[in-house]
Amino acid sequence: MYRIKKSDIVNIAQELSKEYGIFGPYIDRDAGQVMFDRLDDLSQIDLDAPIPAIPPKHVIYPHSECILKYSYDPTAKKAAIERIHSEKPKALFGLRSCDLEGIRVLDRFFLGQEFVDEFYLANRKKVFIVSNTCVKPFAQCFCACTDSGPSAKEGFDLNLTELGDEYLIEAGSEKGKAFAEKIGLAKAGDEYKDKKKKAIDISLDLFTDFAVENKAWVSRVTNRVTTGFIKEEIWEYIGNQCFECGACTFVCPTCSCFNIEDVNIGSGATERIRSWDSCSYEGYSKMAGDHNPRKPVEDRRNKRFFCKLSYSQSKKYLRPGCVGCGRCAWVCPGDIGLPNVVTYIRREITK
Repeated sequence: MYRIKKSDIVNIAQELSKEYGIFGPYIDRDAGQVMFDRLDDLSQIDLDAPIPAIPPKHVIYPHSECILKYSYDPTAKKAAIERIHSEKPKALFGLRSCDLEGIRVLDRFFLGQEFVDEFYLANRKKVFIVSNTCVKPFAQCFCACTDSGPSAKEGFDLNLTELGDEYLIEAGSEKGKAFAEKIGLAKAGDEYKDKKKKAIDISLDLFTDFAVENKAWVSRVTNRVTTGFIKEEIWEYIGNQCFECGACTFVCPTCSCFNIEDVNIGSGATERIRSWDSCSYEGYSKMAGDHNPRKPVEDRRNKRFFCKLSYSQSKKYLRPGCVGCGRCAWVCPGDIGLPNVVTYIRREITK
């Protein structure tokens, strides 16, 4: 463990910037929203800001990316194929624990199963993660209900915890430890473990007063979703409130659905583009011959919440598919963010 004065924390980002492009939280002056993006001016980093409007997963899993280029020369009768890999080192500085858990879910989806997604891997393998403990919850948070916070337990290279006028810095990897030693961070004594535990306990106690917008008691609902013991009327009620806008998908740290299309860019060349997709859309599951096994909107809502709450998905991800960030409830115009869906199902269970 290490420590650093709060006023000097930007020095870590400056040292990282010698090797990595720095991505961090800042408040956009025009929108007034917290964003998480590439920063050239490191003084903009705001570690006290709430969770960003868009999950930082876009740094390693872009909204849209070219993964392949190919062209055909009809004269020479030859085809040229070029794989595109983005391998620029990136540092995610000030990542909240819920968003870190979201990235870990994506890791298990793209890298931890039978097939490895080489494009995601190319983005992921050169990432340095500096996570940031939430010493106070924000209004929309319910990470305490999904075991996602308020502090990261693993998956980081360095983890920051604000303790008054200092930050406690924990190394979570050999890469993180080597970096901390290289820049000569001061060592922290064992008493800092107790200080951090106290800070986390205080943060959890503050949920009652500050995290007032959402609650999601998911354990019993997970049982119901897994076994299918939810009445069709509940899914119809939820489906009737869905605008099919896809907003919940695009702000979710764990959603991994994508579409691939080939785009003709002229001169016989074509780019293969991968972009985020949403199970909210009617065309998402459409097959050849115009067959659609999930045409009714309630079927698509059922699938989304099965992905977030079922035991089979939790077994695959080693945790629930929801990380408790509250973004879906924040953006949903139909009032069916995950916390409300959990409430609807629990009401049906408890009558």
